[in-house]
Amino acid sequence: MFDDIMEKFEGSPSQQAVIRLLLERGFSVNDEGRVVSGGIEIPNTGIAREIDVDRRVVDSTTDAILADDELRRIFQNISAIPSLMDLAPVLDLTVLTVAVSDAEQEGIVAEITGLLAARGISIRQTISEDPEFTDEPRLYVITDAEIPGDLINDIRSLDFVRKIELQ
Repeated sequence: MFDDIMEKFEGSPSQQAVIRLLLERGFSVNDEGRVVSGGIEIPNTGIAREIDVDRRVVDSTTDAILADDELRRIFQNISAIPSLMDLAPVLDLTVLTVAVSDAEQEGIVAEITGLLAARGISIRQTISEDPEFTDEPRLYVITDAEIPGDLINDIRSLDFVRKIELQ
């Protein structure tokens, strides 16, 4: 899906940057072509400044989204999900980031969360990036407790795990 969306803007790297930002931040586009998060409008100048493009690029991208039925359905139904990842250090939480070799493999989330649950580690939040919308999707698991070294080794040894990080 991500590749199909980006292909519609293949002639404009600047518009692709706008699309990427909208998807990453969970911003939607309303009927008036305004970028919004819930009911809050995000000024096109702010979006343009964030990704270093001209405001008119944002305007033309939202116009193109509204002109395409498939894109309109997607971008009018996106919503952001609050994440505990940035708050983890403040709340004394642990963030386990897992990069996998094949993000479309079944059972990745179940396997990792099952290992944590079996050790009595409470999971506060999981975020699984969609392989359709990002080039290198990751699984983020935010826990109440530190993850013991032997459990980290167990997770790292799973055949689908490419890399793990802790914060």
